[in-house]
Amino acid sequence: MEFDGFTLDGLSVTLIGLGILLILVLFAGAKTIPQGYNYTVERFGKYTRTLKPGLNLIIPFIDTIGKKINVMEQVLDVPHQEVITRDNASITANGVTFYQILDAAAAAYEVSNLENAILNLTMTNIRTVMGSMDLDELLSHRDEINERLLRVVDTAVSPWGVKITRIEIKDIDPPKDLVDSMGRQMKAEREKRATILEAEGRRQAAILKAEGEKQSQVLEAEGRREAAFRDAEARERAAEAEAKATQLVSDAISSGNVQAINYFVANNYIEALGKLATSPNQKVLMLPVEASSVIGAIGGIAEIARETFVGAPAAPARPASRPPTAGQPPREPDQY
Repeated sequence: MEFDGFTLDGLSVTLIGLGILLILVLFAGAKTIPQGYNYTVERFGKYTRTLKPGLNLIIPFIDTIGKKINVMEQVLDVPHQEVITRDNASITANGVTFYQILDAAAAAYEVSNLENAILNLTMTNIRTVMGSMDLDELLSHRDEINERLLRVVDTAVSPWGVKITRIEIKDIDPPKDLVDSMGRQMKAEREKRATILEAEGRRQAAILKAEGEKQSQVLEAEGRREAAFRDAEARERAAEAEAKATQLVSDAISSGNVQAINYFVANNYIEALGKLATSPNQKVLMLPVEASSVIGAIGGIAEIARETFVGAPAAPARPASRPPTAGQPPREPDQY
């Protein structure tokens, strides 16, 4: 065989053909696996191994690529479905499921249509878990529902080489009439709590008011007690002063001091007249005695005291002057 002056014999052609075939075989046996995927290898239809991301070699025309498995975390939407709760309330709920394939061979050959299997398993367990709870518990314990679903579904799919990372309930929709009833119930509950709080506030205010009045009465009683103690102490001091004054007068009388007797009697007499004059019921004060009569009375008392303490006979007391009668001139005061 001749090409433009070059002559190729049969051996050369054979070698070139073998080289080209070898290159084609190498290209057929080299497999590049993208990141996030695992490929299974089948030899005559039987699984042999799993190819990881990167450059891998297989035996051409003997080994073939079986399943291309996505090992990244994936999300699966759970559609709305009707659920009947334990207290016979009908609701609809939906959610999402996050899963990741850990064993490509098990996910490829242990279950058919992996996504559909996970979806149906999740929906079934949603009805089971939510149907075992009352409506109020269902609406207020979503975290508990998610945790129970995750535990149950993850255990069920573990033979398939799948890991359920999260299950979340998105919406729980009760019927409209049930929502209205719940709204009225919530309103009544809030009104009840408001009434209780208002009554508690009035009770607390009454208690505080009673405590304040009690404290006020205690303080008032303490004040009256202190005032009574002070008054008693003042009366005691006044009585002591009066007793002391009386003792001094008594001592003066015992010693024969006539001037002390005169002073004592005159002082009490004048005080009695002053109280009579300042009485609120006394509008007109009539004095039927003259000044000389007062002096005469004092002199008579002095004579009695002199006779008592000195022993001398008392001089006859002069009668007090009388007020002049009509048509007579007033008498002159007696001279002492």
